[in-house]
Amino acid sequence: MAALIGLTGGIGAGKTTVADVFKTLGIPVFNADEVAKELMQTSPIIKEQLMTTFGEQVYANGILDKAYLAGIVFKDKYQLELLNAIVHPITIQAAKDWAAKQNVPYVIKEAALIFESAAADGLTAVIGVSAPLNLRIQRVMQRDGCTKQEVEQRMRHQISDAIKLKLCDWIIENNDQDLVIPQVLKVHEAILAQL
Repeated sequence: MAALIGLTGGIGAGKTTVADVFKTLGIPVFNADEVAKELMQTSPIIKEQLMTTFGEQVYANGILDKAYLAGIVFKDKYQLELLNAIVHPITIQAAKDWAAKQNVPYVIKEAALIFESAAADGLTAVIGVSAPLNLRIQRVMQRDGCTKQEVEQRMRHQISDAIKLKLCDWIIENNDQDLVIPQVLKVHEAILAQL
């Protein structure tokens, strides 16, 4: 079985950019956030629990109403915890099942909430991606077409970078000044040396 290496960072830090570099090195990447979104649409267990918890209107004509759900969970920490308790365990298991099928020395699990969701259990190591706060806000506003206030509201539901990055084994700076590729190559070599 491939070693499972976590890749995390705050919203807008540039996890996907870093993950893409690992992909070019032939390292398979499991995007937990994308898989979670897919499972919220396809898993009968998740769908049933979401409708029970948040109401039938969470699915409009069988399709997840993301705006409706976001309107509930990003305004109430308890509701967000309920959502995470439904989705995270199934997504974490999906990552383990996926990693078990890979025939490479290691794989990357890209997830924003590795530490917040207890998904760090079972990981060999964790890579953190860091970027200045103002750059992260700007990136998310551009990417998602949202306001600064909406980005800041989402950020309040993640642990601070200061804490998150202390829990990581390696840090990659994605600040538009330091080159990302040499940093990824260095981490890649360090991982292979440890396995």
